[in-house]
Amino acid sequence: MNKTCRWRFQIRGAVQGVGFRPFVFRLAEEIGLRGWVVNSPRGVTLEIEGPGDSLKNFRHRLSAELPPNARITGLEVTELDPIGFDDFEIRESDHSGAKTAIVLADIATCELCRTEILDPANRRYRYPFTNCTHCGPRFSIIAALPYDRANTSMSSFTMCPECQREYTDPRDRRFHAQPNACPVCGPSLALWDKDGNQLASKDDALRPAEEALASGRIVAVKGLGGFHLMCDATNDRAIQELRTRKRRSEKPFAVMFPSIDAIRASCDLHDEEARALQSPEAPIVLLDRFDGPSREIAPGNPTIGAMLPYTPLHILLMNDLSIPLVATSANISEEPICTDEREAIQRLQGVADFFLVHNRPILRPVEDSVVRIAAGREVVLRRSRGYSPLPVRAPIDCSHIMALGGHLKNTIALGIGEEIMTGPHGGDLENVVSFGAFKQCVEDFQQLYEVPTSQMAIDRHPDYMASRFGRETDSVPEEIQHHFAHVAACMAENELTGRVLGVSWDGTGYGLDGTIWGGEFLLADEADFERVAHLRPFRLPGGEKAVREPRRCALGLLYEALGDAAFDEEILRQQFEEAEWKLLVQALPRGLNAPITTSAGRLFDAAASLAGIRQVSTFEGQAAMELEFAARAFGTASPYEMDGPDWAPMAKAILSDRRAGVSAAEIAARFHQTLVEVIAGVAKMAGEERVILTGGCFQNRVLLEGAIGRLRRDGFTPYWHQRVPPNDGGLAVGQVYAAAARRKRRDGDVSRSSGKST
Repeated sequence: MNKTCRWRFQIRGAVQGVGFRPFVFRLAEEIGLRGWVVNSPRGVTLEIEGPGDSLKNFRHRLSAELPPNARITGLEVTELDPIGFDDFEIRESDHSGAKTAIVLADIATCELCRTEILDPANRRYRYPFTNCTHCGPRFSIIAALPYDRANTSMSSFTMCPECQREYTDPRDRRFHAQPNACPVCGPSLALWDKDGNQLASKDDALRPAEEALASGRIVAVKGLGGFHLMCDATNDRAIQELRTRKRRSEKPFAVMFPSIDAIRASCDLHDEEARALQSPEAPIVLLDRFDGPSREIAPGNPTIGAMLPYTPLHILLMNDLSIPLVATSANISEEPICTDEREAIQRLQGVADFFLVHNRPILRPVEDSVVRIAAGREVVLRRSRGYSPLPVRAPIDCSHIMALGGHLKNTIALGIGEEIMTGPHGGDLENVVSFGAFKQCVEDFQQLYEVPTSQMAIDRHPDYMASRFGRETDSVPEEIQHHFAHVAACMAENELTGRVLGVSWDGTGYGLDGTIWGGEFLLADEADFERVAHLRPFRLPGGEKAVREPRRCALGLLYEALGDAAFDEEILRQQFEEAEWKLLVQALPRGLNAPITTSAGRLFDAAASLAGIRQVSTFEGQAAMELEFAARAFGTASPYEMDGPDWAPMAKAILSDRRAGVSAAEIAARFHQTLVEVIAGVAKMAGEERVILTGGCFQNRVLLEGAIGRLRRDGFTPYWHQRVPPNDGGLAVGQVYAAAARRKRRDGDVSRSSGKST
């Protein structure tokens, strides 16, 4: 007998701000069921009543027919006695209980909204704040959970009758679209001069801003999660002026193109790259270029960071101008992005000629995310807009752990149950402004989720600003070694437990012995690790100076390999001024201001110098990037000889090749292939089938894809990053996961599967 039943669903996941409740309403009506649905701080709760077979049908379709951008991570169903509901209703939000709902990331404008803003007959024609439940701001405007209009920066905008009708109609796609607005009742634009004087407002502000861009001027544009500095990407003079004002001499700028076809006309665009560009996340995607914007966008770089317009304002700019625009974070180098218009006037004084602003407050800064396609899938290099604060699901309980990340590319993370909520990219903690933004982000996350933090997880480095903050906040923070945190981050996003070999390669990380690590092979599980191998150590002449000067890394490398004979190498000596060279010759043998490192990142720098590719870098990773580009241009090459992870034979061979006139591209290709062989060799020695590839060096596509292919051919199973950055932007996720595993082990729930840890 198909008797009447009542089921209660408790649903967790990305189910607020995506049209989930109207979807439930329409599904219940279609099947003929009665009950109610409500948002809560934990997600969505609903009770539904009807014939048992109909309830089973409802449960199946609930998961199979989710609206765009919705994601269910947990679903609990309880069977109750029927009570005789009269109909199905959407109730007012429940504000009680723990706040564990997933806050949705900001979503790119959907095709329906795009059509409306370009349709002269539509009431939202040319309205730059158009959105619906399938798109628009989320994380950047939310002040508290649950995600209701009163808890967002739209609370001060009272909806007009027509917007209110949409908002309250469950059959409308704008039902409970919290940022819902129109030209009558919503936010509006204004154009300011460089001193903050208003020149125009509303749609009248857009045309003169576009004219300024077309004439080669620099305009600061307030977008979704902060300001962009924008200029004509085909105008060499405008780009050079922006570089001068922003103090960014060579580092690539991102470019916003009018359409996917415009990108195709300039770049070698593959299907996976096109999919990423047109996804709801709409990140910057690194593409191989062959034409299009000025070469000043990325000097000496065969790739370009391309993106499509992802807000109505950007769509209007691109549609009107039909030219690509530089769209770079509005800041001076090493500072956080500007979010407030008055702050922007102060911090960007002398940088922007005009300011295109609006009066919808941005509650938290959200930078553009960056991805590249490697080994056939996305690898997120900067996780922010579109991805943050969506969680990484871990295979253990991570509750109440707040991780503070590293010093560079800082991000934070917060454990709630088996979810690791990820903070947006915060940049480098190099100055007071950046550190203030970091502290605000920590406070903001704690307030948003109202989760008591019982444990801080930090990097072991004694001088990282984030770690110092953690030690001041938590009397006994959980200290996670830098390279182990990288391994744990990759394990977490791949939902791995148990023993693995972690290949953790980057530029800098504080080692257990007080030296600079960075070329590490770690036998690890989610809680512990043992360092089983590492690249041969060498000294960095001048300490921090060597990070910016590959020639110094090369000198330290050769001194380790050749001793005093390194000072006779004319190839290197000619890269220094005479006085500087004499100082290094005296200081290096005595170890003065020359810390020891095993860094793979510095090994890349040294190889770039010895190959004649780059002697002094103007931004982080420049030498390694150019070494990768050279290797890609050459193609397949045979490896140099190596004695395990001892690079000395390779360094001597590179010198020999350079003297013999071997091209830099061939040296670069052989260098990369040698490192692939080193990884495979240590993997065979360690004997662990699962191999983790992590750390900033694995942003390098040649190294990553080479290692993946080689390991697979040898019967290993490689794992690498997807949604969590391999660089220091992923540290916080690994810190949460490792701290949670250690807590579980202390409670006696995890068997020890590897040796030492700290």
